[in-house]
Amino acid sequence: MTEQNGGTGKVTSTDVAQRAGVSQSAVSRVFTPGASVSKKMAARVHEAADALGYRPNVLARSLITGRSRIIGLVVAYLDNPFYPDALEKLSAALQEKGYHILIFLAGNSRDHVDEVDEVVQNLMDYQVDGIITASINLSGELTDRCRAAGLPVLLFNRGIEGSGLSAVTSANRVGGAMVADALLDAGHRRIATISGWLGASTGRDRRDGFVAALKARGAAVHAEADGMFKREIAAEAARTMMASAQPPDAIFVGNDHMALAVMDTLRFEMGVDVPGEVSIIGYDDVPMAAWPSYNLTTLRQPVNRMVEAAVRTLLAEIETGRTPGTRVEIEGELIRRASARLSPLG
Repeated sequence: MTEQNGGTGKVTSTDVAQRAGVSQSAVSRVFTPGASVSKKMAARVHEAADALGYRPNVLARSLITGRSRIIGLVVAYLDNPFYPDALEKLSAALQEKGYHILIFLAGNSRDHVDEVDEVVQNLMDYQVDGIITASINLSGELTDRCRAAGLPVLLFNRGIEGSGLSAVTSANRVGGAMVADALLDAGHRRIATISGWLGASTGRDRRDGFVAALKARGAAVHAEADGMFKREIAAEAARTMMASAQPPDAIFVGNDHMALAVMDTLRFEMGVDVPGEVSIIGYDDVPMAAWPSYNLTTLRQPVNRMVEAAVRTLLAEIETGRTPGTRVEIEGELIRRASARLSPLG
């Protein structure tokens, strides 16, 4: 590469402007996401930049604009295959808008609130423009500090009552009710549930919607356990239920991550016929659910629409100063596969 800028070897936006025959401010606009610039000028600037090997100094621009164009993403764990898929889609959607993400891991139970708070404090130190938390809890004190700092926080796949934060989830209560109705319509009578962690809005809402729909039709839960969103706990709960004198003929499991473990335990450890002896329905529709070895019936979380709503909501708070507190619930659909005996549609 030809040396620029007095032999220092560092290519500047001024060098690009001179080669492209435009002003330095025009170069700056071309490399500023969302800035107004003609396609012809952008092509000239990019051609000059490529020829010189120029890359814009993102850190320097953030000092000038006061915007890092970085979104902090805090996720509880990546064992659940729903989250790698959601994170990939969130990252792609934010990059299209000129943002990048920093990912941090933190626990998702009340025992890990201090850990979560420390992670979010670190993200504030990085001067991120906003934070997305995926299925974790925040303390009230940290929520207040983020609000005082003017730092937008969006909850993804989790709501925290009274926090005042924006949240995007699937319609969890509606989804739970859809599962209950489908099982009752198919003639199941000993219907059990292994919920997600009841300390989280997602686990609690799915379970409550399921139970309420059973009650509305004169039925009751045959057996119930909190699976804590953990495979081993859900598997043990399934062992206990199926070893009872009157085992359930259907189990609604609070997410696919647990449901797949339940299926493995029943079929390969206990010799239970799924769905001949017991129907299994999960929640999420992760890619593994469609594998022929599982063929899991499940309530699909509309992850593409959830990601779209999350990005739209958070960027509105960052870029327009919209007041937080937007709650978005997106209804999913029941995906019928071979793990549950259900009535035919129509």
